[in-house]
Amino acid sequence: MKNVICDIDGVLLHNNKLIPGSDKFIHRILEQGNPLVILTNYPVQTGKDLQNRLGAAGINVPEECFYTSAMATADFLKHQTGDKAFVIGEGALTHELYKAGFTITDINPDFVIVGETRSYNWDMIHKAAGFVAEGARFIATNPDTHGPAHSPACGALCAPIERISGRMPFYVGKPSSWIIRSALNHINGHSENTVIIGDNMRTDILAGFQAGLETILVTSGVSQLKDVEKEPFRPNHIFDCAGDIDVI
Repeated sequence: MKNVICDIDGVLLHNNKLIPGSDKFIHRILEQGNPLVILTNYPVQTGKDLQNRLGAAGINVPEECFYTSAMATADFLKHQTGDKAFVIGEGALTHELYKAGFTITDINPDFVIVGETRSYNWDMIHKAAGFVAEGARFIATNPDTHGPAHSPACGALCAPIERISGRMPFYVGKPSSWIIRSALNHINGHSENTVIIGDNMRTDILAGFQAGLETILVTSGVSQLKDVEKEPFRPNHIFDCAGDIDVI
C-alpha cells in the first residue's frame, strides 16, 4: 500500500474549480486506504480552510490529510534553537507557530519568518531586513515568486529583505526535500513506499526526486510534455490528469 502525496493547484483544482476526474481519483485513494497527504506550498490557509475549499469543489477529504508549508515551517523550527519570531504572514502561519510554542514579536527575534500576505509594507521590510542583518535566522515558507495573474508570492516578498540584508532565506516548501520529509513524518511514512503527484516539474517533481519518491507528473497544470525535456531529471510516470492515474 503506497503513501500518496498530492498537490492541489493544477492537479485537483484550477483556482477553485474542479479538474474533471480528480474527485474520483482522491475518493478512490481514500477508499483503497492509501495514507494520503494533500500538500501545498501555500501557507495562508489552515487544514480546515483547505478542507472547505476542496469540499466546495466536490472533493471530500478529512482535515488531517492536509499539510501546508506553514505546518512544515513550524515543524522545521521545532528542531532549531530559539523561540521568538518576527513574522510576515497571515493567521494560518502564526497559528502554527503559536502551536509550536513560539512568541511572535518585533523585539530581538531569533527568526524572521516570511509567508504570504496582502498587507506587505515598507515597515515590514525595514524591520525584517534589520533583524536578519543583525543575525536573526531568515526562514521562508516557500520559494514561489508568484501565483495566478502574477500575484506576488513568498519568494517575491523575500527579495527586498535579501537585497538589503545580503542574506538568503532557508526555503521550507517545495522543491526543498524538507517539506517532503516533514509530510512523511506527519503520516509515519517512508520515502521508498511513497508516490508524489504534481503538475510542476520544478517544484513537485523535483522535490519528490530529491526525496527519493516515485513521481507522477500530470499535465493539467504548469508543466507540459515539452517542459519535461528541459529538465535533467524525469518523472516516473506522466498522465494528462489525476483522473487518468492507474498506477496506484
